[in-house]
Amino acid sequence: MTSFFQRLVENWRRPGGYRAVFKIGLPLIISMSSHTVMLFTDRLFLGRYSLDTLAASVPAGLLAFMFMCFFMGMVEFTNTFVAQYVGAHLPRRVGSAVWQGIYLALAAGILLAGLSFMGGSLFRLAGHAPRIQELETIYFRILMLGSVFGLLQNALSCFYSGRGLTTPIMVINVIGVTLNVPLNYMLINGYGGFPEMGITGSALATVASSAVMFLLYAGAVFREKNDRVYGMRRMWAFDRILFGRLLKFGTPAGIQVFVDIFGFTIFLLMAGRLGRDALAATNIACSINLLAFMPMIGFSIAVSTLVGQAIGRGCPEDGMAATRSALHLTCAYMWALAALFILAPGWLIDIFQSRSGNAAEFAVVRRLTVGVLRFIAFYSVFDTINVIYSGALRGAGDTKFIGWTIAGLSLGLVVLPVTAGVVYFHAGLYIIWGFVSAYVCALALVFRWRYRQGRWKRMRVIESAPAPLALVPPTIPGAD
Repeated sequence: MTSFFQRLVENWRRPGGYRAVFKIGLPLIISMSSHTVMLFTDRLFLGRYSLDTLAASVPAGLLAFMFMCFFMGMVEFTNTFVAQYVGAHLPRRVGSAVWQGIYLALAAGILLAGLSFMGGSLFRLAGHAPRIQELETIYFRILMLGSVFGLLQNALSCFYSGRGLTTPIMVINVIGVTLNVPLNYMLINGYGGFPEMGITGSALATVASSAVMFLLYAGAVFREKNDRVYGMRRMWAFDRILFGRLLKFGTPAGIQVFVDIFGFTIFLLMAGRLGRDALAATNIACSINLLAFMPMIGFSIAVSTLVGQAIGRGCPEDGMAATRSALHLTCAYMWALAALFILAPGWLIDIFQSRSGNAAEFAVVRRLTVGVLRFIAFYSVFDTINVIYSGALRGAGDTKFIGWTIAGLSLGLVVLPVTAGVVYFHAGLYIIWGFVSAYVCALALVFRWRYRQGRWKRMRVIESAPAPLALVPPTIPGAD
């Protein structure tokens, strides 16, 4: 027992140990949890408003996110550039890297706004009920028009996450949720002087909160002290070479996120063809699953940052220690939640019941959701391996392998079998959830194999030749 605690203390103190992962990851976990609370309460308010708005919100929201996530993945790869520049003692390149992320976010926001009017055609192809299609189209259009604020947030947040300073991210995200939750409730139900807008109000509240968070990030990042150290104001010029490197490594990262979400969007659209009850059960289960998944992303970003910094300073063994520490912590968290999903799912499901809804109808949805949560509990244990190892590979720049792996497995284990199963073989809800479980497990095994190969230790996304700015220390007291 004594030796066990000694190992814990050693793992806590060592470079890349539990303390280092917690220092970066805990504020990110709180940030991701705040996003989870925002999405969860959004679904909760819509579910209590009507089952139709709940059934429409998840497919429409996921479809909007599917379009956004390609560019989000590209923009968020700025984090790896910042981390490796910090590790390589090139602080002024941090400012230039963040600005390239900003330019990419602006261009992507304009493109996404132009795609906002194609939602109606896509939802008609899905074959959902006419009323559900109408609500889905409204929700999708508003989210797409306001997507630029979220993308700009992603670019600016990398200034902090890539340097391992994640407390400002946590504070801004908590402020955003504090604004979003009551605003959602008021706009959906018509309180506080606002008209009752239902699903339209939910989408408007999300965009408004995102815009406020962007302004908070801008105010924090572009301060004078950050300009002195990192050139956050002066390094605004478009850097063709650096922007090209961001596209080179960020595009596979964007494909990774896009294909993953695309596969899950197809899955949800196919679940909608099984009927309203199956779609509502899937949406409730997915909302609950956010409780498990989003905090794991905090640890994944922490691993990417620590691995990127380790690669930048030429010490990949520190990245290995960080990956191992994050895997231990994430597994402990996930196993506890998986047990909760299996042993006590009812109280999580019941809070989605509408006060004015039909109790018999909800009982059918509840029974289906209990079964779906068992699939989620099973594959979430494997998802810890998937999320942590992919985060480590991403921090080193191994984005091509991640992107192609997700593309192949998503197509082969989700998109094609689920679509064929529902359309041609009349597969049921639990069968299609079985395919999702197989997909997550396969990803975990492949990413573990790739990580253990060790090729990531020799990768680098930033320029190899050190610049004169390398003589500038990466951190100056007072810079934030």
